[in-house]
Amino acid sequence: MASSTVELDGSVMEGGGQIVRVAAALSCVGGSPVTMCKVRAGRSSPGLRPQHLSGLQLVSDMCGGVLQGGAVGSTDVSLTPGKIRAGNYTADTRTAGSVCLLLQVALPCALYADDISNLILRGGTNAEMAPQIDYAVNVFKPIVEKFGVHFDCDIKMRGFYPKGGGEVRAAVHPVKELQAVTMLERGNIAKIHGRAYVAGVLPFKLAKDMAAAAVRTIRREIKDLYVDIQAVQEKEKAYGNGNGIIIIAESRTGCLFAGSALGKKGVYADKIGTEAAEMLLRNIRHNGCVDEFLQDQLIVFMALAKGTSRIRTGAVTLHTQTAVHVAQQMTQAKFTITKCEDELGVTYIIECQGSGLSNPNL
Repeated sequence: MASSTVELDGSVMEGGGQIVRVAAALSCVGGSPVTMCKVRAGRSSPGLRPQHLSGLQLVSDMCGGVLQGGAVGSTDVSLTPGKIRAGNYTADTRTAGSVCLLLQVALPCALYADDISNLILRGGTNAEMAPQIDYAVNVFKPIVEKFGVHFDCDIKMRGFYPKGGGEVRAAVHPVKELQAVTMLERGNIAKIHGRAYVAGVLPFKLAKDMAAAAVRTIRREIKDLYVDIQAVQEKEKAYGNGNGIIIIAESRTGCLFAGSALGKKGVYADKIGTEAAEMLLRNIRHNGCVDEFLQDQLIVFMALAKGTSRIRTGAVTLHTQTAVHVAQQMTQAKFTITKCEDELGVTYIIECQGSGLSNPNL
């Protein structure tokens, strides 16, 4: 990767915090300084929010970097990375900002350290507009491990909107290099399971109602599978009040898909269960091997891996297109997206000739 500064326009394409995360992670790993202007320019509250800032500070800490423009509301940010060092790192959004998004930005960096890194991530574990921690553990983790990634993840405390207060600990093992991944054949869906939870003062009946509504919705479309959704009362491991549901489908070839939803004031529990079920069904109607959420999260790993990765997806999201755009600017990776039509419908194959980045610290 070039060490000349990469300049990115933070308002292009999806134009959100994701550009910042992908750029910062790849800057840290590849050693190229990055400057971003117009960060989140089109959003209702433009510039960095607390969670974007804590993610940038975390990455900057991990690589002994210099962060300029690192303030809430800042629309111009630059990161000049140093050498990545293993260690114990803590990031705290001090809000319900998502710990999963902190993990997204920090994980690639920790892979290129000289030893195990221990990350303590604080904020919301089950927050809106971000993956729930259950998704990170049950879907993202097993699939990203195919690239040779190895990390352990421990949910110490769940935290919900608006208080946050959650804590997740991740121990990330370094790699010499990541390997390319091929996921082209989905096969039939073999099992569907899930978890509907309530925390704090909310009645357990909410969890049962969410689970029952989700099962009913899935049954209407998938008749021949036992759908196992457990209703759970979060006891000591939860801070504040919250409720939600995550449902996971697993295919014969080991592909994973999810649908999830969070409770909101004034929304009936069955509506939340149904919303999660419909999201899952939408993601298994196409014959792709990943769901719409995992798509963009794999781009960084495809870009860094050695060899050619090929992953079959449903419709390519704007988040994915944005991640590809940033990855191609920050690395030597080359992506192509091909549309495929067959009797099972339309899918896309995202192919990437990875940059094959080798860890200089190991």
